[in-house]
Formats: sequence, C-alpha cells, structure tokens
Amino acid sequence: MSSQVFRTPRQGLRSRQAETLTKLLVAGEEELRSVGHEALTVRTVAARAGVSPATAYTYLASKNHLFAELFLGYLAEDAEHEASGADAVDRVRSVTRQMAHRLAAAPELAAAVTPALLSSDPDVERLRLRIGAEFVRRFADALAGDGDDELVEALTLAFSGALLQAGMGLLTYTEMGDRLDTVVATILRGNV
Repeated sequence: MSSQVFRTPRQGLRSRQAETLTKLLVAGEEELRSVGHEALTVRTVAARAGVSPATAYTYLASKNHLFAELFLGYLAEDAEHEASGADAVDRVRSVTRQMAHRLAAAPELAAAVTPALLSSDPDVERLRLRIGAEFVRRFADALAGDGDDELVEALTLAFSGALLQAGMGLLTYTEMGDRLDTVVATILRGNV
C-alpha cells in the first residue's frame, strides 16, 4: 500500500491540517502492517505519527474510521485503472479481478476493512457512501454504455457481497476474483 494518495491535501482542510491528517494516515498504514487491525489503536497511531491522542481523535473518530479512510485511499491509488476486454463481460471481469488482486496484495487492510465498513460510526458511513460510489463508477465505466442503472447496481451488490464473504474468511480475495468471473457472466449474459 502506498502513501502517495495521502500527500494530496483534502478539500476543506488548511495546509497544516492536511499535513497532520496525512501523517496520521501514513502512521496508520504503518501501524496496521506492523501490529494488525485488532491491536491497532488511535493512540498507537498518534504516537507513531508524533501527535497527541487528542489531535489524532480530531481527525480520526475511531480505528474503523481510520480503516475506511485507508481503504478509500487505497481505491483512489488505482482509480485510473482502465477496464480492458473485447466485450462488457471481459471489461467488468477486469475490474473485479483488479480490485480483488489489490485486496489480496494488502492483507492487513483487507482484514480490517470489512468490520470497519459494517460499523455504525457516522464518519465510516460517510466514507462507505464514497466507497460504494467508486464501485458504481468503475462498473459503469466498464460497461461503457452497454448497461443501465439496474445492471450497475446488480454488479455493485454482487461485488459488495463477495467482498463481505472474503472479509468473513469464507473465501480468499484471489478466490473472490475467480468466483466473480462466473457471477459477472451470469449477470451480463444470463449464463449459469
């Protein structure tokens, strides 16, 4: 996981605030890799970032908020990925495989994000909507006019469900990519 996306100031934050948030996100990424999602606390992230716990809690309401922020940043790193393939099925498959591959490459984040996204934290809810919108955008782009809103919604629901199953340990993120190949074909072609 790269910290490059965190180097860009966020809207509504002054330069110094953006720097502090970036330090916290980078420290959170490092702490997550170092101790895992269960042992990580906002206080340990604050210590790693060199800021007070009170300052950290100004930017991160909870560790679930941190994980959702990290996941959104991780998605943003790959936002320009171009769907490839001869037809809509192949293009959508390239999107689901790319996202599954990226999650498999970041096991600590993958393990943390499912329970985080299921939390009732209001800050996570706001980010959950942005993450969902990113999934919708990627599927709509992959369909490139070959689908309607209902088709994009079906693909988003299928991907979200597969993400939940992988997060619960019912399949690996690599297996998720493989299984979604069949699901995508079923949705787009009606194949069984």
